[in-house]
Amino acid sequence: MTSSARPPLIFGLLLSLAACAPAAPPGSSPVPAYFRVVDGRTHAASTFDRMAVRLGRSRVVFFGEQHDDPETHRAELELLNVIGRSGRPVIVSLEMFERDVQPVLDDYLAGRLSEQDFLARSRPWPRYATDYRPLVELAKERGWRVVASNVPRPIASAIGRAGLRVLDTLGARPLASSEVSCPDDAYRSRFLDQMRAHGSGPGGAQQGDSLPTAVAERFYLAQCVKDETMAESIVNALRFASADAIAVHFNGAFHSEYGQGVVERVRRREPRWDLATVVAIPVGEPATDAHAAHDGLADFLVFTRRPN
Repeated sequence: MTSSARPPLIFGLLLSLAACAPAAPPGSSPVPAYFRVVDGRTHAASTFDRMAVRLGRSRVVFFGEQHDDPETHRAELELLNVIGRSGRPVIVSLEMFERDVQPVLDDYLAGRLSEQDFLARSRPWPRYATDYRPLVELAKERGWRVVASNVPRPIASAIGRAGLRVLDTLGARPLASSEVSCPDDAYRSRFLDQMRAHGSGPGGAQQGDSLPTAVAERFYLAQCVKDETMAESIVNALRFASADAIAVHFNGAFHSEYGQGVVERVRRREPRWDLATVVAIPVGEPATDAHAAHDGLADFLVFTRRPN
């Protein structure tokens, strides 16, 4: 998801097979000088390295991205690379892969499957080659686990149409969180505001003020199932990892802004864990964008230069 200043992808992108283009060696992307890092709580200027040190002390780091932004993806790769150099065992968790392809992802990381076969069977996002392949390849090189954390998109879409009962009719219980909480809270209000602000929902269904309340609530329920499933996937992975392991989870920014969505659902499951958030914000000029407009958005804000 994207932040409130950017069009949301409430139900994710359509997944399709991505051609695999050559990529730079894992972790080789330098941090551009025009990234600007700000402490989200104090509004003080920070640096990429100081941010990485702070985030690296956490149990879970949530990186909220704007999908398809090249500089955001460069920042993601560099942050993962820096955290990995700390020596802690790293688990990479991705919204962009769904639970049912976890065995395929595991086989690829273990060298039992070619990249061509992996891509053919894992439903990568259209920009996988440029946006997420570097993260997966870095994990493969370092021997890190990668978690396909999300609920399969057809299941989320079915919930958006018919509610939770489809989990039983589709035989999909193992592919979604075993626990779903969908409260009437600030996250719900923000989600519904996003839907009213933009023109169409899944399948082109009209949203806005004319969207029936029952339909809007089912869309919100599907959003909650996505968040719950990602949170459960992260927690399960860490519970079976060493005590010093760190998970770095990548999702659209809406899922983790303001400590809501996936973040609050991990916190509900493990209230003692140290959780940290970072949000990338593409702007016209990183040096001058007013960060006060993003108060409370995340622990750290990374302003990147938006493509022309």
